Amino acid sequence: MPVSNFEYYQLSPFILIGLGIIISVVIEMITKKSEQILPWLSILLFLAISIYSIVNINNHAILFGGMIEVGGKPAIFNFIFNIGAMLIVMSSIGYLKKYGTYYGEYYIIVQSSVLGMMIMAGSKDILMVFLGLELMSICFYVLAGFNRKKLSANESSLKYFLLGSFATGFIVYGIALIYGTAGNTSLLYITSNFASLSSNIIFVTGFVLFLIGFSFKIAAFPFHMWVPDVYQGSATTVTGLMSTTGKTAAFSVLIISIAATFTLNAPNVFKPYFSVIAALSMLFGSIVAISQNNLKRMLAYSSISHAGYMAIGLAAANTQSISGIIFYLAAYAFMNIGAFTVISIIEGEGDTRIDIDSFAGLHTKSPVLAAFMSLFMFALAGIPPLAGFFGKYYVFVGAIEGGLTWLAIVGVISSMISVYFYLRVVVYIYFRDSIEEFKPEISSFSLSAVIISGAFVLIFGILPDLLLNVINSVINL
Repeated sequence: MPVSNFEYYQLSPFILIGLGIIISVVIEMITKKSEQILPWLSILLFLAISIYSIVNINNHAILFGGMIEVGGKPAIFNFIFNIGAMLIVMSSIGYLKKYGTYYGEYYIIVQSSVLGMMIMAGSKDILMVFLGLELMSICFYVLAGFNRKKLSANESSLKYFLLGSFATGFIVYGIALIYGTAGNTSLLYITSNFASLSSNIIFVTGFVLFLIGFSFKIAAFPFHMWVPDVYQGSATTVTGLMSTTGKTAAFSVLIISIAATFTLNAPNVFKPYFSVIAALSMLFGSIVAISQNNLKRMLAYSSISHAGYMAIGLAAANTQSISGIIFYLAAYAFMNIGAFTVISIIEGEGDTRIDIDSFAGLHTKSPVLAAFMSLFMFALAGIPPLAGFFGKYYVFVGAIEGGLTWLAIVGVISSMISVYFYLRVVVYIYFRDSIEEFKPEISSFSLSAVIISGAFVLIFGILPDLLLNVINSVINL
């Protein structure tokens, strides 16, 4: 059946970013001014797709014979991916100059990784999920070692590649078992027949292997071992991309995978699995983060605990908890990107000034950066009325509704522990004397990224229904 013009319009985000990648490659090949052109092209491209996704959120359709979904939940995820990538590009302009590591392919690889994320979030077939995952992952392996002059970046890239390939093996084996029992790779077919398929032990085994592979991607305990070293060794702006949009893409697949439980009330046979990794991730991440002085490592362990909070929603698997996860992912993207952007501004060459001591007395060097870093720390700690608080609140409420009150209590305990290491940063910023005298080089792009991130954290905190109502309107599509 031929594709209509309206279907091409619905596919605009994929077509736009595909064209953007091709144009970026051509610009890099034919002009020496690509360093000035590509950041602007990337920013405009991501902004256009973000606006399109929100405007057309109700244009829900499944195209290409049930392979790709547009509108609905994928539109919300596309918004998070593209706005997040736009902020990362803005913060990267000054960062790449600081390290002298501008290579033309940087922006092209960021664009390609976002295309992979969009394919993952819109997939209605397991093979499409795998295609999007590999596109995103390969881009991340390259980006992790992009600062090729730095030994730790090369090490983090190789470590991420080896462990990521190992996790991919679980996913492929899981897909093989799912296909062997279901006789179909369509997620629509698997969702509609989930109740009968879940009585087959081989199907459940395959699905567990599939979930284990994605547990690695969301950095959940005990599949977290790559996170601290990769986050610390990678360029700070790249770490911001991997820890937010990459995590969101992986969660989008997990939400698609268990859709039968909250749309068709199928039995949630994976509740014990998600409950265990949620509890262990929350407690492990929060406890180990206390001892970290390197801010990138602290935020790495913090991301493990945040994966745990979101996994509570997967364990509860009801409409309330799933909408809570999506809200949380949006809030977390802006909180974490903002925090990593501030770190990238303060950071000196050779991985200097990324310890907590470097932030001592920051309010005297840059009151604006000090205020925004404090805002992001308060939001990550879940202090009301910021976006981070409502993310946790909606997930915990969903858990209580799903009969997992004990998991919500573990989440509250973990949040109380995390308050210590987040507020410790604020204490250093405002109540400790400066140890090292330096003047932060604040580019207008990086500052704009910080301000936009902070604005979203405040808006989603003060007016949470603004986002939640949009999510609830499409959650069951």
